[in-house]
Amino acid sequence: MKTNAARILDGLGIAYEIREYEVDPEEFSALIVAQKVGLPAEQVFKTLLCVTSDKEHVFAVVPGDAELDFKKLAAAAGARKAEMVSLKDVQPLTGYVRGGVTVPGAKKNFRAFADETLELFDVISVSAGTRGVQVVLKPEDYLRATGAVVADLTKQSSEHRAQSSETKQRAELRAQSSGTKQSAEHRAQSSGSGKNA
Repeated sequence: MKTNAARILDGLGIAYEIREYEVDPEEFSALIVAQKVGLPAEQVFKTLLCVTSDKEHVFAVVPGDAELDFKKLAAAAGARKAEMVSLKDVQPLTGYVRGGVTVPGAKKNFRAFADETLELFDVISVSAGTRGVQVVLKPEDYLRATGAVVADLTKQSSEHRAQSSETKQRAELRAQSSGTKQSAEHRAQSSGSGKNA
């Protein structure tokens, strides 16, 4: 199913994958969506429409397994406070129904803020602009398409964030040491074969 958001990605030359899933009319949980599209909840990002104390509407894009921290969003937006908009205002302001809100193709070009964990993954999933359809794409492509500002936006504990950071650092170190080990072995083999010649 081709949505307005998908057409915008097409126009930008961004590669993506559409994943459709069966919708339960009473179910709006991002955790359920994650199960249905076969991705961990932390890679399935939900888009929330908020309003600041300056009366500016902004999008907050956070992982499906995390809770938005309104103080952090307000700080990122340069405001004193922020809160969710009333549910009845979501569709008139964005053009999207609850559960299908996404930044690309929204009715109005509100500023967007994306949680920093988005950059930890090879791919993320966001709503394609209608319930039952997700778009999977690279985080850097999502940021290019939306102009979203990356910030710490969630109520995740600092301990959880430290674990995420440590996991990423360990993975990078493993990749580096693996590369170093392979090049050392290669050098040893080369010098060994030189001696035998």
